Amino acid sequence: MVYSHGGGFTTGSAASVLQDGANLARQNDVVVVQTNHRLGLLGFLYLDDIAGPEYQGSGCNGVRDIAAALRWISNNIGAFGGDPGNVMIFGESGGGAKTSCLYAMPEAAPYFHKASIESGPGIRMTRTQEAHETTAQVLSELGIAALDWRRLIDMPVAELLRVQVKLSGMPNSGALAGGRNGIGAARRGFAPVVDGYALPAHPFDPAAPETSRAKPLIVGYNRDEFTFFGMVAGDRDAFALSDAGLVERMKRELPDDWAKVLDVYRASRPGASASQIYVAYRSARFSGIGSTVIAERKAAQHDAPVFAYRFDYALERTVPGTSYPLGAMHALDIAFKFNNVESVAPTGASNFVGHRPERMRAGRAMSAMWARFARTGVPGAVDQPAWPSYDLYRRATMLIDAQCRVAEDPDAAERRLWASI
Repeated sequence: MVYSHGGGFTTGSAASVLQDGANLARQNDVVVVQTNHRLGLLGFLYLDDIAGPEYQGSGCNGVRDIAAALRWISNNIGAFGGDPGNVMIFGESGGGAKTSCLYAMPEAAPYFHKASIESGPGIRMTRTQEAHETTAQVLSELGIAALDWRRLIDMPVAELLRVQVKLSGMPNSGALAGGRNGIGAARRGFAPVVDGYALPAHPFDPAAPETSRAKPLIVGYNRDEFTFFGMVAGDRDAFALSDAGLVERMKRELPDDWAKVLDVYRASRPGASASQIYVAYRSARFSGIGSTVIAERKAAQHDAPVFAYRFDYALERTVPGTSYPLGAMHALDIAFKFNNVESVAPTGASNFVGHRPERMRAGRAMSAMWARFARTGVPGAVDQPAWPSYDLYRRATMLIDAQCRVAEDPDAAERRLWASI
């Protein structure tokens, strides 16, 4: 089981305690591997146009590093008890988007056999036009002419990172409104480039990639993704909205469709507060919509199965400075799929993510589901319902909690809404 960490395409590490693979490996008899790989400017600066054949594929170097790791695993994992003929790739948030790219990359295709994309639907990636503009901005900031691009090689890393931060803006800027394009399509900044070489086409647009049509897939998201981003951004007002405040935000964020979206969400969530509607709609725009698009397009291939999920286990702790619960926030699932749920709670805070027995049960269930999928291509766990594959009729979705359950086409009215605009 080969995991790619989150953090968008500019931050993160394989060393996070929440994604330590020891419990997952020990309890489920699997081998867990994680990679560090180039990020930001060092991983995704597009030089193909100005540097020539030697730098072909430069706009995808970060994910090509992971492909190189997969090749190493294929050649060496047997020495660690692993099976090179049964490799699963998975990742959360930015790691999910990286997994989306790997799923569509011929360079990686021979070295993995199934995948899971978690809160990181990578449907479209950066086009060469936008990548070329970003490269021009980098060179301008550094005072380097295009013909002198080799000066980049001797530039101090601190200076490169200064430019990276300036051009990327805040770490999550622009990432919360991916919708049907997913979270990888950047107008500026650093992300994998659809260069026709390393990444021949957008991973899941207009269809699921042919290169992985025979490889089973899990795809899903967390019910309350936005609470994490609102907390990190210090946006306390989002969690105490009046009806007028909700309308004001939606007009700004969805100027053409806000009324239609608001009507559907109010009808589908009777009794929900303004902030609950806002969190739901922002969470959908971040990863819910894109995850559904990937599930639909994979199912439409009528080949290997795709399994859809929504992570529903809710944190009882509130967003600092508010009375709004964090809920099933972005990134919470990491500790559960690795069954590191004890690491989520500070010492003595047994209710940090709910009652301890429920937390432990949810962690055992999710980690076992992922491990069984890695072994067999069908996710499942003891004492949990069977997980049916997703199709365009039933749209079966596993809702992951202490006691999981299968729902057919959850939030159907909202799904139809986003498909129509």
